[in-house]
Parts: sequence; structure tokens; C-alpha cells
Amino acid sequence: MVPLIFGWEHLALRYSRPLVEERLADELMREPVPGLLLEADGGWILVDSGLNAPLVRDPAHYGRFWGNEHIDVELPGPPDADPLEGAFELAGIDPRDVVALCISHFHNDHVGGLRHFAGRVPVYVQQTEYDWATADDVRAETEAMFRIDWDDPRVDWRFLDGDVVIAPGVEAILTAGHTPGHQSFVVDLDEAVVCDHQFPGYVFACDAADLQVNIDDEDPVTAPAGWDHTITVEAIRRMKSIAAGRGYRVLPGHDPEVWPAFAAERGVEVFKSGIVYDGTETPWWRETVPGPTTRQTTAF
Repeated sequence: MVPLIFGWEHLALRYSRPLVEERLADELMREPVPGLLLEADGGWILVDSGLNAPLVRDPAHYGRFWGNEHIDVELPGPPDADPLEGAFELAGIDPRDVVALCISHFHNDHVGGLRHFAGRVPVYVQQTEYDWATADDVRAETEAMFRIDWDDPRVDWRFLDGDVVIAPGVEAILTAGHTPGHQSFVVDLDEAVVCDHQFPGYVFACDAADLQVNIDDEDPVTAPAGWDHTITVEAIRRMKSIAAGRGYRVLPGHDPEVWPAFAAERGVEVFKSGIVYDGTETPWWRETVPGPTTRQTTAF
């Protein structure tokens, strides 16, 4: 298992804990945008693909695809680097060795790197998620699902209906609630490597549980607009039940402390900081002086 970080989102706590008390709702967080590589027979399986960097770095595109979310996006530099390629390079793995891509859901911080694998590997997603994201473009865009991230005729879609074994030891489980077809992943470790791990397996929640507190306190995550956020607790309880029955650990998807710590446990180097984009800088086509049009983060 190789945890990855493709960037960070600077956002209010309410995005991960929509029912948190009002005095804490606007507390700012710096959440990692995660990915996960799983070594299987024949190559690597990638879970989630991060952000579509060109849509973040250009102010006009940022305004279209991020402006309504009130989120600043931090990408590892330099300004012309691709975060997915950079994360793979830091982990010492060639993206060409990926044999399958699993997408937890269609939010733009999870499916933005799919373009790297279109026409190359099968892409696993729940049929319900695909249908909901493509049925109504206006509704989908209000939920941060954009066709530009995935609408490529070369994509080799493999549509799933509920719980499905992707490969020996890797099972997709339906954890709907955060989105209608959200899926999480249960990973069983090979007996030959269990001795190197504290747990014999893991449940990777993805956005069915953003933070550790979502798991520990069964605190709801966000559901689509107009839905009751409390419906997301069912998926949290399901993951906890699976983990308890097998002695596994549930890992939240965006926790600022847990995900980097997990990478450190695995001895995996990940990006620590980058450049923050907020859509306010001069578009590249109006630049008169070469150089980055963004600001470097500090104090992280």
C-alpha cells in the first residue's frame, strides 16, 4: 500500500462536518487530497486520481470549476507540474505500471487525474454514481461533478452494482450517502506482508468519512443538496462493522493528521506543501512578465 497526496484543499470545517455546532462551522482546515496505490498481481491498482490541475491554475477555469465552492486549492509546485505525476515520482512508481483505476465518486478532487489513464486501463465506478453524475448536468455541477474530468470516449468504464471484488484482496463496497454511488474499499493484506503491518487489512473510507471524528463519533459527512446529511451515518457504521469483524482499521479520506501519519507509517514520502490558488491572479494569457502567478504557502 502506497498512500499519495495530490494536493490540499483549504476549506471550512462544515464541508466535512455539516452538522457541527455553528461556532466551529467556519474553522479553517487544510485537508489533503488523497490517492492510494495497491500492489496486486500484475501491477498497481490506483484508488482515486486527485485534481485536474489545469482547471485549478487558470483563473478563468478556477472560477468555473471551483469558484462556487469557496475553497482554495493548494498544489505541489512548480506551477507547471502535474500533481499526479509528481506524487508517483515521489513514491518511486511509474504511472505506466497502473493496471486499474478505482474511482470512489465523481467529485472533482477525486476524478481529476482520470485523463492520465483514459484508453490505458479499466476504470471501476458504481453504475449508480455514473448515472447520477451524467443524468442532469446542472445538478451535477452544483455537486462539484464536472464532465470535463471524465467525459472521454476512450475511458474503459467497468460499472459495478454494489459490492464487488476488483482483484484478490481488494473489494469495492457501496457506501452511498455522500454521493448516490460512493464506494469505499476493503483491502486484505497478503499473509506474507501482514507481519510488517499493525493490522491485517484496512477499510479505506474515501469520502464516506472525511475525518477521524466522523468515524469515532459517527458524525455525518455531507450529502447532496437537499438530502438529509444524517443518511451518511449508515455507511460509516457499515465500514466500522466490517473492520471490527475482521480486525481491520478504518482510514478516513481527508484527515489532515491521519493521512500523512499513515504515509509515514508506511515509509512513503509525500508532498508537504505547495502553491495556493484562489482564482484571483492574472490569467496566463495576460502575463507580461514570465513567472508564477500564484503565492507560495508558508507556515505549514
